[in-house]
Amino acid sequence: MADTVQYKLERMIDELDDLERKGIFTRREIAEIVKQRRKFEYRLKRPSPLKQDFLAYIDYETQLDSLRRLRKKSLARELEKQGDKRRRNKKSVSDFAGISRIVDIYRIAVTRFKGDLELWFRYLEFCKDKKNGRMKKVLAQLIRFHPKVPGVWIYAAAWEFDHDLNVSAARALMQNGLRVCPHSEDLWVEYLRMELTYLNKLKERKAALGEEKENVVHDYDMLLDEEKGNDDGSSAGTEVSGKKLNLFQEKGLSILETIYTGAVEALPSSFGLRKRLLDILEATELTHSEEMRKEMLCDMKRDFSREPEYWDWLARLEMTGSKSVSETRVTLALPQLQKAIQVYEEALQFVPSPVMFNLYIKFLMDAITPEVGENEPSKASGPTEDYISHLLVVYEKADLVGCMTEDLACQYLSFYLQLGRFGEARKLADRFCSGKLSDSEKLWILRASMEMKSFTDDTSAPSKDDLQYVLGLLRSALTKVSISKAEDLWLMLSVEKYVVVRVKCLLKQALKCFAKDKKYLDKLVETTLISVAKDGGSDDGFSLSSAVVNFMLQKDGIHKARKVYKRFLALPHPGLAFYRRCIELEVDLASVGDRDCLANARKLYESALATYGQNVTLWQDYHKMEIKLGTSETANAVCWRARKTLKNSAAFVAASDLY
Repeated sequence: MADTVQYKLERMIDELDDLERKGIFTRREIAEIVKQRRKFEYRLKRPSPLKQDFLAYIDYETQLDSLRRLRKKSLARELEKQGDKRRRNKKSVSDFAGISRIVDIYRIAVTRFKGDLELWFRYLEFCKDKKNGRMKKVLAQLIRFHPKVPGVWIYAAAWEFDHDLNVSAARALMQNGLRVCPHSEDLWVEYLRMELTYLNKLKERKAALGEEKENVVHDYDMLLDEEKGNDDGSSAGTEVSGKKLNLFQEKGLSILETIYTGAVEALPSSFGLRKRLLDILEATELTHSEEMRKEMLCDMKRDFSREPEYWDWLARLEMTGSKSVSETRVTLALPQLQKAIQVYEEALQFVPSPVMFNLYIKFLMDAITPEVGENEPSKASGPTEDYISHLLVVYEKADLVGCMTEDLACQYLSFYLQLGRFGEARKLADRFCSGKLSDSEKLWILRASMEMKSFTDDTSAPSKDDLQYVLGLLRSALTKVSISKAEDLWLMLSVEKYVVVRVKCLLKQALKCFAKDKKYLDKLVETTLISVAKDGGSDDGFSLSSAVVNFMLQKDGIHKARKVYKRFLALPHPGLAFYRRCIELEVDLASVGDRDCLANARKLYESALATYGQNVTLWQDYHKMEIKLGTSETANAVCWRARKTLKNSAAFVAASDLY
C-alpha cells in the first residue's frame, strides 16, 4: 500500500514543480498539498474504502483547482501590466493535472460503486461542466451497467440532442431505451417531446434559410417509414409559406400518431401516460389535432370507463380544459359546470362505487365553497343553492345504492351541520348509527360530540334527561372506540388519526358538559375506567386517563386528582404515559417544597419501574429528579440500580454525566 501511494505521489512532482515555478503556490503550501493527498490516497487504498472517502478527495481537489485558477488569473493581470502577454497565456502541465486527477478519482469510484446512480450522474455533470471529452465514454459505461433505468437513456439522449447536437444519436438512444424499457412512461413522453422539438427547430431553420421541403422532412420519412411520394405532390408548384407550415403540422401529427400507437400498445393500462400525451397534443399546433384529440378521448373512454379516476379527470377537463378545479375555482362558468355534472352522472352509471361518489362530492364541494364561503353555505342563493340541493341528492343516492361508507357518512353529517340544519343532521346520525354503520367509530364519536356541543353552546344548563341521553351516547361511543387502537393510530400519519382527534375533542366536551353535575361526572369517570380497563393505557402519546386526571386537578384540586389517579393505577395496565403524567404532577408540587409529593413521586417511579424496568429514559428521569430534589445518596442509589437492572447498561447516561 505504501509503495503504491508513494508512486502516485512521485508522479505529481512535475505538476507541483510547475505550480511553484509559476508562483501560484509557495513551497510550504505545496508541502501541505502533498500531506493532504497522501492522507486521501491512503484512505482510498484501504480494503473497503467508503463512498465518502472518494467524495471528500474530489471536493478537496475541486477547491484546490479553483484556488489555482484564481491565483493564475491574479498573476496574469500582473503580467499583463508588465506587458508579458506571451507568458501569461502559456499552458503547462499544472493546468490539466487537477482535472485529470478528479476524473481518475471519479473513474475509480464508479468502478467500485457501480450501482450508485447519484455518483454516476455527479460524474457526468462534472464531465459536462469541464468539457473534457469523456462524456460519451462515461455515458456508454453508465448505459452498460444500468440499461433498465429509463432516466439513464433520457439523460444520454438529452445530452446528444442539446449539447452534442446529434439528433440521429439521440433518436437511436431513445429507441434503444424503449426496446429495453418499453413500460416506461417517461421514455415515451420524452421521446415524443424530443421529436416535436426537433421538428420545430427544422421549421425555424426553414423559415430562416428558405431550404427545400424535401431536405427538411427527409429525416422524418426515415423515422416513420413513409414513402417520399407523400410529399411530392405538395412540393409541386410555388412555395407558399402557409403550405410550408401545414407540411410541418401534418408531419408533427404523423409523429404523434406513431408514438401514441406504440405507447398504447406497450402500456395499455396506463391512464397517466394517456393524460400526458394528450397534454402534449393540446400544447402543440398541429393539423387535424382536434380529430386526434377526439380519437384519444374515445380510446381512453373505451379502456378506462371502469376507472373513477378517468371520470373525475374528464369532468374537470370539461369544465376547465387541461387545468384542475383548484386552479380556476373562482372563475366558474355555469354551463361548463353543468357539463361536468353530466359527466359525473354518466360515470355513476358505469362505476357506482364509493370512490366515484367521493370524487363527485369533492368536485361539487370545490365548486360551491368559493362562492358561498366555507362557513356559511346556508346563505347561498340562486344557482349555488341549486348545487347545494344537488349535492344533498348525490349523498342520498350514495346511501340508496349502498355506497355510503364511513367517511362519506361523516362528510354527509358535517355538511348538514355546515348548512345549520342540526335537526336533520341529528336524525341522520341516529339512522346511520342504528343501521349498517353501527360499528363505525367515527360516526359514534361525531354523533356524541355533536350532541354535547349543542348543550355546551346553550347558555341554559342541560336537563337531567339531556345529560342521561348524552351519557348513554358517550358510553356507546367509548364502547365502540378501541382506546389502545386509537392511541397507536395517533402516532401514525394516516387518515385514521382523525378518530383520536375526535376522541380527545369528545372527552373535553364531555367533561365540560358534565362538570356541573357530580352524579353524571362520576358516571363519566366510571365509563372511562371501564374503557381503560378493557383496552389498557398508552405507553406513549395521548392518554385518556391523563385527560380525566387533568380535569379533576383543575376542577377539585390535587387531593381529588390523586384519588382518581390511584383508581386508574389499580387497573392491570394503566400505561406508561399515564405514569409519566402522574409523576409530573407530583414533581411539580414537590419542586415548590412539598415533601409528601416527593415521596409520592418516588412511589410512582417504583411502581412504573416494576412494569417498565428496561426503559432507559424512565431511569434517567428518576435519577434526574433525585439530583434536583433528593440527596446525593438517593441519586447514587438510583444510578447504581439502573446500571444493575438494565440489560443495556451502556445506554444509561446518568444526569450528572451530562453536566
